[in-house]
Amino acid sequence: MRLKLWQRLFLAFATLSVLALAGLAAWQQQSFRRGFLGYLDDVALDRLQPASVRLANAYAEHGGWDFLRDRPDRFGELVDDVRDRPRGGRPPPFDDARPPPPPDDDRPPPPGERGHPRPPPHGPPDLMPRLALFDVGGDRIVGRPDVPADAPTVDIELEGRRIGALRLAPQPEISDATDVAFARAQLRNALIAAVAMLALALLLAFALARWLLEPVRALAAGTRALAAGDYARRIDVARGDELGRLAVDFNHLATTLEQARETRRRWGADIAHELRTPLSVLRGEIQALQDGVRAPTPAALDSLNAECERLGGLIEDLYQLSLADAGALEYRFERVDLGEIVHDALDLQHRACADAGLALESDIGAIPIRGDARRLAQLVANLLANARRYTDAPGRIRVEAKATRDGARLVIEDTPPGVPADALPRLFDRLYRVESSRSRAAGGAGLGLAICRAIVEAHGGRIEAAPSALGGLRIVIELPRGDGA
Repeated sequence: MRLKLWQRLFLAFATLSVLALAGLAAWQQQSFRRGFLGYLDDVALDRLQPASVRLANAYAEHGGWDFLRDRPDRFGELVDDVRDRPRGGRPPPFDDARPPPPPDDDRPPPPGERGHPRPPPHGPPDLMPRLALFDVGGDRIVGRPDVPADAPTVDIELEGRRIGALRLAPQPEISDATDVAFARAQLRNALIAAVAMLALALLLAFALARWLLEPVRALAAGTRALAAGDYARRIDVARGDELGRLAVDFNHLATTLEQARETRRRWGADIAHELRTPLSVLRGEIQALQDGVRAPTPAALDSLNAECERLGGLIEDLYQLSLADAGALEYRFERVDLGEIVHDALDLQHRACADAGLALESDIGAIPIRGDARRLAQLVANLLANARRYTDAPGRIRVEAKATRDGARLVIEDTPPGVPADALPRLFDRLYRVESSRSRAAGGAGLGLAICRAIVEAHGGRIEAAPSALGGLRIVIELPRGDGA
């Protein structure tokens, strides 16, 4: 069975929650058990404090610990009063180091009486098997032989001087019925809390998985709409995370596709219109010649040839752009001097500019870069022809070409008319013209600047249009120096 993404996320969150809670419960129980055993040891040490006093008095009475080495059973008698005293309570008054007498109904004969043995040692059942007495040198005197040196210890002091120590072997496990019941209650409460937290975590995991996948479902639906051609589809996801940014990118993609479709439709209509104009002129003049309305004079033939050249130039520009789009436009990169290329292009444009009533101004330096000399010459020629075609006479065209730290900077600007600010971003689009100031009567099909942009981008540079201080248009081109330049 194939699971959906939200189901996989839910299972991942659920598994993580189960493992986290199980680990937390195990750690809590282990920590509780260790802490509880330590607590029990602390309670036991507190209960042994009176016994340390009794042992100190016995030590003073006998002048040392030899009496316990000879009579190990006395050790149980000296700590025996711990058994019946409440935890944390005070010990009974010291009474010659002997335990209190048993009840009257089964009181044995007085200890030491002939024919009657002394009662067996009987310390507290939960402490005596774990106790050992050590002298000040660390040698065991009596008690459990395997008590480790780092075991909980109660020092035995006499008149401020340490004379020995009681060591209590660590309790291996909880054995007292009350303690066991308390530990089980703690475990039961921990399990109930873990189950409740797990149920809450599963609900939150389910809601979180659905919430996380909601924009994904919207993106999937939007993608299917785009594939079906519905470029007007947008996704409204008000989120600041990666999915929100993905939705913003999707909306940007949809906008770009919609604009591309509109541009393609408009471009097709513009191409048909541009091709129809010279063809209509040619058809009209040919029909006039055929009908005898117009004589086949050299002027008539020159007009026909001009329209054919215009049509051929448009077809060539379209061909160049199609090659640029396909990445098949031929480039031969080598070390060239951009300043020399610009200077040669200006020499070719001087006569045409003078005939149009325009003055050429230039400030050109040596600019070594790596590029295609033929394409760069085409770039400069197109820009100069565009400035000449759309600048009113009398006017000026100023060209500045300088080397920069990173490459080259070429600026071409002219005098009025200018270009409206809202038209500047679209100036390099194909077949785009600003009809108010740059009309079709001036010539051109609106493909020259698009070809310029393709050449600049092929060289790794950038081109932009801005208002000129001279009152017209300012074209700025920045080209990288390139390797080996």
